[in-house]
Amino acid sequence: MEILKNLTTLACFMVATLALVQISHAQNLPQDFVNPHNSARAAVGVGNIVWDNTLATYAQNYANARINDCALVHSGGQYGENLAWGSGTSLTAANAIQMWVNEQAYYTYSTNTCAAGKVCGHYTQVVWANSVRLGCGRVQCTNNAGVFIICSYDPRGNVVGQKPY
Repeated sequence: MEILKNLTTLACFMVATLALVQISHAQNLPQDFVNPHNSARAAVGVGNIVWDNTLATYAQNYANARINDCALVHSGGQYGENLAWGSGTSLTAANAIQMWVNEQAYYTYSTNTCAAGKVCGHYTQVVWANSVRLGCGRVQCTNNAGVFIICSYDPRGNVVGQKPY
């Protein structure tokens, strides 16, 4: 009877652990990146962006290259790009995209400008109408240096002299 009780306890523990792993992983799946982008885009009348595996591979490879330093340094590649960093282990796709979308408060569409001393280029890339493909990558950096997230966009946005939509 004791063995059955121990097996039941072990089974419950394993199910709970797997559920937590699944919840953690589920916060960084392709749709966890795509859906908040499309919500922000819909709010300004821009069509949906779609997940692209080529861009995702590019982004994940670059994220992997940043795993030892978590530095917010752009890749310099051919795609548009947004980067995010968070301390600890909890930065998710939704968190990163929300940080970028929050920059909307500093953007004035009529003049296509950002408030003095503020950043809004991450937001304009999220809603850039001509950017129709998206791929993102995420790594937990070594030595508890945080989480690094990159999203790559094709075609790139933030073209000087053009409005995002």
